[in-house]
Amino acid sequence: MHTKEIITAGKKITEAKKILIMIHGRGGTADNILSLAEHLDVKDYALVAPQATNNTWYPYSFIAPIQQNEPWLTSALSILGDVVNGYIAQGFTEKQIYFLGFSQGACLTLEFVTRNATRYGGVVAFTGGLIGDKIYREHYSGDFGGTPVFIGSSDPDMHVPVERVYATTNILKEMNADVTEKIYPDMGHTITQDEIHLANTQIFNK
Repeated sequence: MHTKEIITAGKKITEAKKILIMIHGRGGTADNILSLAEHLDVKDYALVAPQATNNTWYPYSFIAPIQQNEPWLTSALSILGDVVNGYIAQGFTEKQIYFLGFSQGACLTLEFVTRNATRYGGVVAFTGGLIGDKIYREHYSGDFGGTPVFIGSSDPDMHVPVERVYATTNILKEMNADVTEKIYPDMGHTITQDEIHLANTQIFNK
């Protein structure tokens, strides 16, 4: 099970009007994902990055049967829920809360917000999709209310099949998210300058 460890940067919570929760990938760190903020238009945001125990949110591929990734997946989702609820208890609204994840962190981000759909400030998923050996539609409820979402990925990608990205976008749109999806031919498992630009223009400056 994950130990709750949160690294913060950016504006102090007492001074910020927006919060960006940044979720690192497999083998990454909270500090590593926070460094991405240098390239994002988030100078007015409080930045919050949970750290996965042993640098991994769940042990197997995101398209493995869900039970294989338990109890780690449920624990990771609970960490995110605790973080969000903590800020709501301090007076923030969901619309002031934004999410960003890369790779395994993008999958976890998408899974969390879609299981708890409401009008968030915005969601950025750099290479990810909903979790499971198939799409479990019954896991997802709520209404995004027009939440802007950016999903970028490569075709092909060594970890994330493009078909799962398409299926994820369809679910989010069905739940009233305002999704910008961009698939890059042979991009590789990385984050490009174009994705950064779209995240800034479609999410953080919207």
